Amino acid sequence: MSRKSAAIVASLALAGLLSACATATPYQPNIPGQSVSGGYSEQRIEANRFRVNFTGNSLTSRETVEGYLLFRAAELTVQEGYDWFAIVDRNTETDRRTYVERDPFYSPWYGPSYGYWRPYWRYYGGFGWRTWDPWWGDPFWADRMDVRTVTKFEASAEIVMNRGAKPADDPRAFDARAVIANLSPRVTRPAT
Repeated sequence: MSRKSAAIVASLALAGLLSACATATPYQPNIPGQSVSGGYSEQRIEANRFRVNFTGNSLTSRETVEGYLLFRAAELTVQEGYDWFAIVDRNTETDRRTYVERDPFYSPWYGPSYGYWRPYWRYYGGFGWRTWDPWWGDPFWADRMDVRTVTKFEASAEIVMNRGAKPADDPRAFDARAVIANLSPRVTRPAT
C-alpha cells in the first residue's frame, strides 16, 4: 500500500470516527455508557399512569425530543395493552451553557532563551497609531477566545392510559397506534 493510499484510508477512518461522535440522540433507552448520550426512560406511578422522559444531547432539536417523547408514550401504551393515552402534565426543560475557552492554537510563548523579550508591533489603523503584543492584546486581535453555547433539551410528561375509543373532545388524548404510525417514519434508531 502506498503512502498516499494509507493517508487516504487513515483520513477516511478519522472522518468516520468523528462523524460517529457528532450524532444526535437516536430513539433509544437512556442507559449510561452508550456511544450517544440520552434517550427515553419511564417510571410507573400507578397501574395505568407513567412518567415518561426523553433526554437529547446537544445535537438533538427540541422538536425531535418532544416527538420522541410522544412516540415513547404511544409505544408504552401499546406495550401495556391500552389503546390511547392522555397527557396530564408536560414539560420541556432547556439546559443552555456558554463556554469561553482560550484558543488552543494561540500560544505566544517564545522560550526561556528569549528572557522577557516578546514581539511588539505598532500599526496605523482607522483610529490612529495602535500597538499590539501577544500578552496584552488589542481589540483588533481580540479573537483569541473560543466562545460556544451548548443547548440540550429534556422533555417529560405524565400520561394516563385507557382502553377503548379515544374521547373525541379531549385535545390531550392521543390514539397510541395512530401516533406510532404517524411518527414512525421520523424516528431514527441507533446504528447497530
